[in-house]
Amino acid sequence: MPSEPPAHLSHRVPDLGALELLLAVARHGSLGRAARDVGITQPAASSRVRSMERQLGLTLLDRSPRGSRLTDAGALVTDWARRVVEAAEAFDAGAQALRDRRDSRLRVAASLTIAEYLLPGWLIALRAERPGTAVSLLAGNSAVVAERLLSGEADLGFVEGLSVPEGLDGTVIAHDRLVVVVAPAHPWARRRTPLTPGELAATPLILREHGSGTRQVLDAALAVHGPLAPPLLELSSTTAVKGAAESGAGPCVLSELALGEELSARRLVKVPIAGARLRRQLRAVWPSGHRPTGPARDLLALTRSEPARGAAR
Repeated sequence: MPSEPPAHLSHRVPDLGALELLLAVARHGSLGRAARDVGITQPAASSRVRSMERQLGLTLLDRSPRGSRLTDAGALVTDWARRVVEAAEAFDAGAQALRDRRDSRLRVAASLTIAEYLLPGWLIALRAERPGTAVSLLAGNSAVVAERLLSGEADLGFVEGLSVPEGLDGTVIAHDRLVVVVAPAHPWARRRTPLTPGELAATPLILREHGSGTRQVLDAALAVHGPLAPPLLELSSTTAVKGAAESGAGPCVLSELALGEELSARRLVKVPIAGARLRRQLRAVWPSGHRPTGPARDLLALTRSEPARGAAR
């Protein structure tokens, strides 16, 4: 008989409310205080923890008259829960900024890599320090970001690339590296020697579109190593490029920031390359002669104090 398909992830993983309650128990060492912290009754909290234990098939808490203590399994689950809740906070900050809000006081335009992998963390920090600041986000490639700033549709922008777009001033906030990746079944995944820039230039690749910072840096790095092969595919989002590479369509070159999950799960494999400069600068930009003020200045300051995950300062 065919085996039953696995239950959907939503049936196997506790919901955010349950995970937030578990984190509150870890903070307070008491189910009652944790219940007050998250705004529910103690019986409701006890029921939610028991339900979570049944769902996971684990005992998470040792309960006693002196309070509730995490079991060894509970402590490990709590660490994982913390990462899920932090990711949900980043998701919420990004989604909130994308909403079209008439009361927005800060309009941000960001290239897709920065918008997806760095900006949510900066927005969480901005919300914590300046909770009254409403933010709207416009996402596009680096060329689109420049257009938004020059047309007055955005107050502050973030781009990747080789230089500051014409008509804008800017400052470097971090550095990033492009890497070559392939599906595990691709012959390059088993190479024992690094690729040469000439080999990469001569190979049809899955690429981001012209106008993106990723494409600009790659084209400049390979132009001196011979004529560039026509792209195998040209796609307008990092997610689409990763999906095509994972399917085995061919190699791609993307920001290291965007590949952490795929590399750790070995859905994609990094291919070393020697002799090509694939490092790039991440910049905050604004219209020439108009230094950021108010909330834009606040966000700019936070990008320098908050570590850019995966990017070398």
